Amino acid sequence: MANIKVPKAPTIRRMPTYLHKLMELHAEGAPSVSTTVLANYMNLESIVVRKDLEITGISGQPGVGYKTDELIAAIRNFLGWNNIFEACLVGAGSLGSALLGYEGFEEYGLRISLVFDADPCKIGTSVHGRKIQDISRMSELLKPGMFRLGMICVPTAYAQETADQLVANGITAIWNFANVSLQVPDGVAVQREVIAGGFALLSVKIAQLDAVKNGGE
Repeated sequence: MANIKVPKAPTIRRMPTYLHKLMELHAEGAPSVSTTVLANYMNLESIVVRKDLEITGISGQPGVGYKTDELIAAIRNFLGWNNIFEACLVGAGSLGSALLGYEGFEEYGLRISLVFDADPCKIGTSVHGRKIQDISRMSELLKPGMFRLGMICVPTAYAQETADQLVANGITAIWNFANVSLQVPDGVAVQREVIAGGFALLSVKIAQLDAVKNGGE
């Protein structure tokens, strides 16, 4: 199950950005929003936005667009963000600490409630209001049924071992920030984030811009 294929993955990746803009509009008192407004914000064609939003099951009204509050609710429901996901994070280094400091997670239904590390210098200290627990206490602190999601922010060499520990303690979904493919049993979902992948795309775009510039000289 770690290699589950999700239909319309690019569309799903755009949903949080739609939601962010919609919540801004809602806060400003906008009762409705058009696909044009969302398309301009996302730098997409209006037809792409319309097709993206279709997967939530909601339809816009000609000449009016979408009711802002209804579209927010539809996106949240589609993504399963109506309820809070309680998560634990393993690895309170630079990346882990940065994730702990990101305040937007709860807006999207994610709460990091428990943090583990193996470094004696970090255990017992606090990062952004969370006390860092000794990873040796994982079995003791991961209460059955309370945590479903585990976030891995450890060095690559320790990622598989960490995943094994999480799975052994009832975690069924892993958000992996280590640059390694994890092996997990059926019944466990994994999402791997490769930060360098985004930079790779940006690098190619820069090269293309340079090629256009140089070709025009």
